[in-house]
Amino acid sequence: MASTEERMKILKMIEEGKLSAEEGTKLLSALNAKRPLPPRSPGMPGGAKWLRIRVTDTRSGRSKASVQIPLALVDAGLKIGAHFAPEVEGVDMSNVMEALRSGVTGKIIDVTDEEDGEHVEIYIE
Repeated sequence: MASTEERMKILKMIEEGKLSAEEGTKLLSALNAKRPLPPRSPGMPGGAKWLRIRVTDTRSGRSKASVQIPLALVDAGLKIGAHFAPEVEGVDMSNVMEALRSGVTGKIIDVTDEEDGEHVEIYIE
């Protein structure tokens, strides 16, 4: 059974840049596969399992980033992400967290930054 200490060690390695988010997700998934699934929390309804973030260049239409994160890691990811993206510091993520708790699926954020030429979409799938 994976301990909280093991999971925190992996998250710390992601935070320190020793592991990519994808590598960390694989390790956490492997740890979780070794133990039985906990009872489903009322805050995470049955359908939604992933948070997808897509950033597109508005000038070329090309994808700049596409990230898929298990909902179970979103809270920790938001905290870690704030360290790597100072521009999101102070941004109210309450609507994202509320959507996660309420079981909403589909697009929850659609923002275009004209100055940086980026279109950001956030989905719950």
